[in-house]
Amino acid sequence: MSAPYVKGLEGVIAAESRICFIDGDLGELRYRGYAIQDLAEHSTFSESAYLLLYGKLPTQAELNAFDAKLTAHRAIDDSIIAVLKGLPKDAHPMIALQTALAAHGALAPLAAGHNEANFDRAIALIARTPTMVAAFQRISEGKEPLAPRADLGHGQNFLYMLSGNVPDEETGKIFDVGLVLHMEHDLNASTFAGRVVAGTLAPLDASVSAAVGALYGPLHGGANEAVLDQIDSIESPEKAEEWVLTSLANKTKIMGMGHRVYRAKDPRSFVFQGYLDRIAEKYGPNANYKKLLVIESTMRREMEAKGRKIYPNVDFFSGTLYQLMGIPTVLFTPIFAIARMVGWTAHILEQWEDNRLFRPESIYLGDKDVKWVPFSQR
Repeated sequence: MSAPYVKGLEGVIAAESRICFIDGDLGELRYRGYAIQDLAEHSTFSESAYLLLYGKLPTQAELNAFDAKLTAHRAIDDSIIAVLKGLPKDAHPMIALQTALAAHGALAPLAAGHNEANFDRAIALIARTPTMVAAFQRISEGKEPLAPRADLGHGQNFLYMLSGNVPDEETGKIFDVGLVLHMEHDLNASTFAGRVVAGTLAPLDASVSAAVGALYGPLHGGANEAVLDQIDSIESPEKAEEWVLTSLANKTKIMGMGHRVYRAKDPRSFVFQGYLDRIAEKYGPNANYKKLLVIESTMRREMEAKGRKIYPNVDFFSGTLYQLMGIPTVLFTPIFAIARMVGWTAHILEQWEDNRLFRPESIYLGDKDVKWVPFSQR
């Protein structure tokens, strides 16, 4: 007897994992058992990446060796630069990234497997994804890509490769925290896509390229761009409440609000909001942030009056924070991919520990017993 049909596979268990735990009702997110708030406050990008890949926090010696590998792998081959230069300059950077990652797999083909070689390839992909994104952004601006610098941290180096200017340590730290918050989120659409492809024993590069394709969609990673587009359409913070009420009356989706998993405020959004509060105190109020606060309070009032649990998700505040760092809106989703490369590779390596090909069924709704007819009778 076939299992019941569930549209979108909501609530269907498709894998076992030790990587990430989410309690949507309580608004709880944990990487390998560690609360995301603790990691955001105390951990670094590389330490959290090590945790997700290897299942434990590193010793100082292990972290030093991991950092050294990440730094050593930052540069990308000239052939990848050539691939990026061959694309239309107005291509979306997610298309460029997916193409570059697929091409990357041709440089040193590596078979699927839960082995040291693929762990090393995962580290290389984590290190090189920021370089690919920054390189294409500069190419699209008519500039030459900048080589990565070994003397800068992960976030600082990416921001340097974008602009040629070295950001201060505080900005680099905030950016790294943003990457930690986006690193992993259980069996979401892009992670599932990556595991499905990896389940065929396609190599790591092909699997993460597929994950990038899934993340590109506006219902997944593209949502943070859509939030900025929405708030840019609101004339002022004073008009934000009216905009929300009109959107609700017209049944227009308000991007950044609600989540398929959470029935409480996304725990990651608290951290992003905290940084926006700090920046507002340091540099003065920001109009977009003020709009977001009005949207959040209005939505909370309206939804709770209807008994609905719809609160901000991670995309609601993240785009405005990146905007204040001077990052173009078109790069918000690629930055998501830079972070999520850690989670994708961790899940793919876990998939290969005890692999089974994904092969769900569908309910056939088409015609049956249709007879072929020649052209003269059609």
